[in-house]
Amino acid sequence: MTNKITYKQFGENAILIEWKPIIDKNILSDIITYKEKILQSDLEYLDIIQAYNSLTIVFNFKINNVKNKIFKLQSIYSSTLEIEKKTLYKWEIPVCYDLDFGIDLQKISNKLKISIDKIIKLHTAPTYTIFFIGFLPGFFYLGGLDKKLFFDRKSTPRLHVDKGTVAIGGMQTGIYPNNSAGGWNIIGKTPIDLFNANKENPCFAKAGDEIKFRSISKEEFYQIEKDITVNVFKIYKTLKYD
Repeated sequence: MTNKITYKQFGENAILIEWKPIIDKNILSDIITYKEKILQSDLEYLDIIQAYNSLTIVFNFKINNVKNKIFKLQSIYSSTLEIEKKTLYKWEIPVCYDLDFGIDLQKISNKLKISIDKIIKLHTAPTYTIFFIGFLPGFFYLGGLDKKLFFDRKSTPRLHVDKGTVAIGGMQTGIYPNNSAGGWNIIGKTPIDLFNANKENPCFAKAGDEIKFRSISKEEFYQIEKDITVNVFKIYKTLKYD
């Protein structure tokens, strides 16, 4: 499949590269490969910001000749530079959907006319793909939510959402890696740390990895929480196979 890509200047010191505006695994693969080519090239840049269908290349200087910069980026994309294939994993994330944690479950159930048990089954059934990490450090933007669970974000965000909160916002589901404000609908909570700045690798997963949610009881939740504090809990992972 050939992906149509557009390039345009984004402010004084950035180039925005865009793919078709859809959530698509083929586009994700193309974006990841392109990003790796840029990382291995001789292009001088300040930052690369990845999203569902775009890369923003930020430079630490004002771009005076946009055409030349775009030509350079196009040549990197079409190059035959060999990219080392990264090992991708499927991570199992335990989630407690108890109503004490899933404080919006009843509202979602009422509006969608789906039982809470069915919501949990629909949420844990798919294997989700991490398309990019952003908004907050360690916040996974996941693709793969069942259409039956699409639910509009709140018109007025909460001022405080707990770290580990699992939520649905529009066509997406995700986990809040830290305490923050948020407008997504809360359906559960995980005891797992998604981001730890004190670790050599603060975020255990990356774009292209997969996430599988596993429903757990409150008792299991608190036990895992204890195990994490004494460093005896390990997140279950398997190799991802395409």
